[in-house]
This record gives sequence, C-alpha cells and structure tokens, in this order.
Amino acid sequence: MRELTNDNLAEVVSDNETVVVQYMASWCGNCRVMKPKFKKLAAENEDATFLLVDAEKFPESRKLAKVDNLPTFATFKNGALVNQVQTNKFELLKDLVNEVTSN
Repeated sequence: MRELTNDNLAEVVSDNETVVVQYMASWCGNCRVMKPKFKKLAAENEDATFLLVDAEKFPESRKLAKVDNLPTFATFKNGALVNQVQTNKFELLKDLVNEVTSN
C-alpha cells in the first residue's frame, strides 16, 4: 500500500491492472478508522495496487470516482472504474475488494 504523492491517479490506474483506492482526508475520523483495515486488505491481496489518495489535495484523482463523501473506496480494473462505496464498515470494503481480486 502506498500513498499518492501527485495528482496522477489516472496514470497509476492505466499502468496497473487492478487498483483499489481509499479516498481520505486528514480531518476525517472514519478515514483514520478504516486505514488499518485497508492496509490489512492490501497485505492479503498482493496482486492488486492499493493506494491512499488525499481527496482534498488531489481533485483530478478524486474526479475519477466522483467522490463526494469520505471515506470512499473505489476499484479500477484495466483502466476503468469498476465500483465505489462510501463506507466505514469493513465487510462492505472487503466485498468491494473481493469483486475485483477474485478470479
């Protein structure tokens, strides 16, 4: 898992087959609660690229998943948005990840 340092999520999505994103912000309490859970899923799914994206710093990256609430989790496959969910529930996040990582 890594944190996006530039507003270039579109580039990362096009360069990697499967990408899972947690959109967050420093002030977001639920984002902080979900971060270790997101990290755990990243460790369990090494074939996918897991990214933390600061939704306030990176507006272009935010637009890729039409983020309007935090935390938002989004999945991309072969350069396209597959699904996104706004949640603080681990089960929903896990289902979202399984949707793109299970073959």
